[in-house]
Amino acid sequence: MGQRKLFGTDGIRGKANVYPMTGDVAFNLGRAVTHYFVTQKRNKKPLIILGKDTRLSCYMLEQAFSAGVCSQGGQVILTGPLPTPGVAFVTRSMRADVGVMISASHNAYFDNGIKIFDSKGFKLPDEVELILEDYILNPEKLPVQTNGHLGNAKRLKEVFGRYLVQTKAALGADFDLEGLRIVLDCANGAAYKVAPMMFRELGAEIFPIGVEPNGTNINMECGSLHPGRAQEMVKTYRADLGICLDGDADRLIVCDSDGNLIDGDCVIGLFAKLLLDRGELSKGDTIVGTIMSNLGLENYIRSLGLSFHRTKVGDRYIMEYMREHSSILGGEPSGHVILANHSTTGDGCLAALKLIECLKFYNRSLAELTSDIQLYPQKLINVPVKEKRPLKEVKLIQDELTRLEKTLDGKGRIVLRYSGTESLIRVMVEAKSDQLVEEIIGPFVKLVKKALS
Repeated sequence: MGQRKLFGTDGIRGKANVYPMTGDVAFNLGRAVTHYFVTQKRNKKPLIILGKDTRLSCYMLEQAFSAGVCSQGGQVILTGPLPTPGVAFVTRSMRADVGVMISASHNAYFDNGIKIFDSKGFKLPDEVELILEDYILNPEKLPVQTNGHLGNAKRLKEVFGRYLVQTKAALGADFDLEGLRIVLDCANGAAYKVAPMMFRELGAEIFPIGVEPNGTNINMECGSLHPGRAQEMVKTYRADLGICLDGDADRLIVCDSDGNLIDGDCVIGLFAKLLLDRGELSKGDTIVGTIMSNLGLENYIRSLGLSFHRTKVGDRYIMEYMREHSSILGGEPSGHVILANHSTTGDGCLAALKLIECLKFYNRSLAELTSDIQLYPQKLINVPVKEKRPLKEVKLIQDELTRLEKTLDGKGRIVLRYSGTESLIRVMVEAKSDQLVEEIIGPFVKLVKKALS
């Protein structure tokens, strides 16, 4: 399989109106997606669901992508702002051929991205993205449509209602949110309207943050990357918990009633226990994480009698493994959590509801429940690089890794991986104590800089 030039770990992403996140690329991607699925449907017009978050540049990219679809003979339904998992669900619900989300997730407003789902709501595999890239970079390969072979577009209002009903139904029938006080931070993003409606309709008293998007304030000092305000509000309003979504609401970060942050790995650990205790998981079943998942989570999962498997970083790689091995739970420490019995991708609102179900089921506080999961201290440092040389070929790094792994002796990990979107290598050290992490990471980062400069 060739090397992808445009697609990273989660679609195409970059600074808006700078290559590759330009109107031209969006137009050509619209053409490419439509042509690819025309060939899959044997020349019938494919139906494409097109959602977005609240970034200013979404207007430009939405119209450009839509124009590309129409020029190639497809049909587009524009949903307006809708969480990424909502796009995946609506694609399935409306029996569309493709779902497309315009968002750069947790990034600042000046970035944007495009991610694509198939008819079942799953992200496209690498081999399909390579085909689309070829069409984008060589648009002359696509036939020009004219006359009655052109497509059309229409906007559906309130389509988020389908997602709202579906997600609410995932909460166990024996539970509601009556009596709960929740600080809800929507990051001025795609869930700014649907998330407050969801939690209110289920009976919670909510204190909303980040529900006034203006095109440039998405993820700005709010949301899952900036939970500080939510933490303070939880204490001020004596709330039961705080829920912080990101810009496209496919992940969450939670804080307990004391304002303490709960890591995404802890949430996965809680779900594993809940599913096991309710008989939805059996001993020996596999929970799926990534190479960045905490060793403490792995130890906890194994203590429950379950297995743990690590994939590459990216929730689509988690989902691919889950589908191949019939797993029902997976996720990342960043707060992407996939509950395969309910969704085909990470879903912050869904995860929040199931977390509340945990609290109700065990009748214990979030702090009490998570105290059983002992995560190891971790530290991550991003190191700029001029080129992304294959790490196995860098002897200086490999020799030091071998030495350090003997030092850790199974009581910690070192993870090196290149960023999928930036000229960076991410260095992560994990060990049983903060002191050991600090002793290792400083000298090792210096060595990495020397080896890759």
